[in-house]
Amino acid sequence: MIANQVVLLLMLSILWPSAALPFTPGNIGNLFGTPENDGRVLQRSKRGWMWNQFFLLEEYSGNDHQYVGKLHSNMDRGEGNVKYVLTGDGAGSLFLIDEKSGDIHATKRLDREEKAMYTLNAKVLDRRTNLELEPDTEFNIKIHDINDNEPKFAKEIYFASVPEMSEVGTSVATVTANDADDETYGNSAKLVYSILQGQPYFSVDSENGKPTALPGMDREVKENYQVVIQAKDMAGQMGGLSGTTTVSITLSDVNDSPPRFANHSFRVTAVESTEIGGAVGRIKADDPDVGRNAEMEYSIVGGHDTFDIITDQTTQEGVIIIKKALDYETKRDFEFRVEVKNTYLDSRFIHGLKFKDYATVKVTVEDVDEPPGFTRNPYIIEVHEDTAAGSFVGVVSARDPDADNKPVKYSIDRHTDLERLFNIDSVNGTITTLKALDREMSKWHNISVVATEINNPRQTTRVPVFIKVLDVNDNAPEFAMTYDTFVCENVKAGQLIQTISAVDTDEPLVGHKFVFSISATNPNFTVVDREDNTANILTRRGGFSRREMSLYFLPVVISDNDYPIQSSTSTLVVRVCACDSRGNMQTCNPEVLPFSDGLTTGALVAILLCVVILLMIVVLFAALRRQRKKEPLIISKEDVRDNVVSYNDEGGGEEDTQAFDIGTLRNPEVMDANKLRRDIIPEMLFPFRRTSPIKDNADVRDFIHGRLQENDADPTAPPYDSLATYAYEGSGSLAESLSSLESAATEGDHDYDYLGNWGPQFKKLAEMYIGKSVDNVFCN
Repeated sequence: MIANQVVLLLMLSILWPSAALPFTPGNIGNLFGTPENDGRVLQRSKRGWMWNQFFLLEEYSGNDHQYVGKLHSNMDRGEGNVKYVLTGDGAGSLFLIDEKSGDIHATKRLDREEKAMYTLNAKVLDRRTNLELEPDTEFNIKIHDINDNEPKFAKEIYFASVPEMSEVGTSVATVTANDADDETYGNSAKLVYSILQGQPYFSVDSENGKPTALPGMDREVKENYQVVIQAKDMAGQMGGLSGTTTVSITLSDVNDSPPRFANHSFRVTAVESTEIGGAVGRIKADDPDVGRNAEMEYSIVGGHDTFDIITDQTTQEGVIIIKKALDYETKRDFEFRVEVKNTYLDSRFIHGLKFKDYATVKVTVEDVDEPPGFTRNPYIIEVHEDTAAGSFVGVVSARDPDADNKPVKYSIDRHTDLERLFNIDSVNGTITTLKALDREMSKWHNISVVATEINNPRQTTRVPVFIKVLDVNDNAPEFAMTYDTFVCENVKAGQLIQTISAVDTDEPLVGHKFVFSISATNPNFTVVDREDNTANILTRRGGFSRREMSLYFLPVVISDNDYPIQSSTSTLVVRVCACDSRGNMQTCNPEVLPFSDGLTTGALVAILLCVVILLMIVVLFAALRRQRKKEPLIISKEDVRDNVVSYNDEGGGEEDTQAFDIGTLRNPEVMDANKLRRDIIPEMLFPFRRTSPIKDNADVRDFIHGRLQENDADPTAPPYDSLATYAYEGSGSLAESLSSLESAATEGDHDYDYLGNWGPQFKKLAEMYIGKSVDNVFCN
């Protein structure tokens, strides 16, 4: 503390010899009389009782309050009647004044970098009345700087880039530091720059901190550098403060290295089945440059008709592709020279350097098992339509392109020949017909022939075969349409009644030429050929009558001009009609209808006969149905009589309806021999004799006998013994009537021997009933 006070007093005594002494009006006037003092102007106060500026050294570190200066007024006589009061910046907190003596002290450690000057006001008051003895006076307390701040860079790490091979002194970056100390006072803020790390490749300007590069720096040798720069104050003298920063410097690439092949000979293998445009191999040159400077372009010196080379922009490789299909059997080895060069050149480095390189590429073709190849694709074959089945059509040929030349077999894809019109020899490929061809049905036949290697069925080739069917004059001409021709009754001879034309499905090379004529002389009509494939029908006489003949049939012969000549006869039907004076048809015979051109007289007669036969069959069938129809046994629904059939459904034990089936007696010939008959007791059960339930039930037996006697006594009553029995009776029954209507009232024996004469089917029935009583027969 004493040392600091001594320094302060010493500095004050040097700058202002009287600053540390009590101020009096006399010496104040003497000091203020000097206009300049070390660059500081001291102004005389109106009353001349104080300094207008005090100086205080920053960063005071003593324990006692730091003494700033002393205020003294001329009004202060030393009697203790004057009081000094301080106001303004920091008054009462940073700065305190002794109100009796006027001494000013700083209470805290001050930092010039925070605030370099404080402005305060001083007052002089009467201690007893507290009145101002003099007006306020303003003064400043300025903080003197000391070197207490080291230089600081804006960034801890700077990033910079400089092209490789740059000239000496090329600026890399601008790096500056700042010092918070006062630049106007001493050397506290005067900085000096130097390099601590990064030599000898880089240097730095000591005044502005700009690092520069040395020549010949090669990025391919070393790309990144770390340079440490120091900034030191006090002009670099001993005892000054310093700060450092790091500059990360990257050498940017320039195209100073040409591409080079590591191996000047490449060997590539290509499969002969590779498609055109497919890649068969890759080659690559090395370029230590990067980015655009490393981009390369490959080319074949002098070009090549089979191969080409392109550049893969991603990998910078040369890709060898095929321009023309390879054939192992034709040529197996190729050789060409490839050139590589940079696409971008730097004019600063092309002198003296060869920025191209060359390599030799040898391509070897590998054989693959190829499918057979046809000599033509497609085949077009012509054949006449009158070609008979089994005739020769054409030949297809295919061979295995491989060196082994394996045998080939031929076949037709039947999906393309669904009608199976053609066949092919599997050995020599000869195509023949299986059926006769008709051009009018189909002019072209498109089939697919398959050639397959016998040793390797997976190797197949298809070829389309287009078979054109050539026309042969095998169709006769005919009417172009169906004509509705009529002739008027009052027509005159030579009158035109119809113009006819013809069509032919054949297609002669020189076009159609039809000739029209009639087979024999016709007294009624004549045909005049107009020689333009049409003909006129004229009348040869006049005065036709519908009563005599309402229809005339005129056969017209039509011939063509192709070879062989085909002709046909078409019948023209001419109706006779009543016409007016102008020849307009009024009425014709309504019963006569025009014949269809495609329907002959014989066909019409056959149709009529069929219709008549069908009508006769229908009538006969209806008559038979009526003959078989009978009257119902029960006419009235209310006339409900005894019905043995109902007994089978009404209660247990009544089995009368199961005695035998009367249907067998009606027509024994239609009985199935294998069918079990209800009227015959099976042989295995023959010894068993069933006891009639009627004997066990007197009420039912009496009821049935009573009903039987009533009906036998009534000659008008129909037999109602059993509907099941009477339903199959009648004149058509071989057993005749079994009704009890004509039976005797009294019981008696019956002779059943005649049943044995009806055949084996009734033999057992006769055995069952011969020798039995009437009661037993009735019950059974």
